Amino acid sequence: MNRQSNLYTILYSALLVLAVGIVLALVYQVLRPAQEENIANDTKRQILAAARLTPSEGESISTLYNDHITRSFIVNSNGEIVKSDIAPFDVDVAAEIKKPDNERLLPVFECSTSNGTKYILPVYGAGLWGPIWGYIAFDNNGNTIYGAYFAHQGETPGLGAEIEKPAFSNQFQGKQIFSGTGAFESVAVVKTGREPADKPYVHAISGGTITSQGVQAMLANSLEPYAAWLKTLNTSSNN
Repeated sequence: MNRQSNLYTILYSALLVLAVGIVLALVYQVLRPAQEENIANDTKRQILAAARLTPSEGESISTLYNDHITRSFIVNSNGEIVKSDIAPFDVDVAAEIKKPDNERLLPVFECSTSNGTKYILPVYGAGLWGPIWGYIAFDNNGNTIYGAYFAHQGETPGLGAEIEKPAFSNQFQGKQIFSGTGAFESVAVVKTGREPADKPYVHAISGGTITSQGVQAMLANSLEPYAAWLKTLNTSSNN
């Protein structure tokens, strides 16, 4: 075949693209298990961070998770534990948040800590530039927040991205999401000087107003479907 012909050029290019595609597909398949393990370990790290647990030197995330997460399960908006073909760890919270409350699968991670049993719930919402998410750990009274962890996809560094810093998330420790009458009220995220007198609050990120509002909406939208189940914890802890 004439190497100077258009046909030769087209065939050569097609074969080269095919060969590169095959190599990339093989590399992807070889690396996929490691990638999936890394993703799973990062999720475990985030869950544990909400319960204020971090690995010690030389300790793996997987070991820490297995040592402290004693069980996980799924509840519904009626406060009932339900069976599902999907494991709690594998629930797509981003997809569930779009459903009506009574159709959502609501994962719960039970965690043993030196300060007692904690219950960790995922939250998901929208920031200024993309999704934000996190985990909230509750004391066994189902009302008091023990710890919080937040992350984001693309918030502005130094502004909205500050939600991932302890200076912001640590404010949630000790806040309660039910009023004295038992009504769900979540936690407000407000600017300094605009603190509400009648509900729990934390201070917003300076310069990150929209992201802070996103966190407030995320908590309300994500946690309210858990209200009935959280109240069962409060009842059992008082018995």
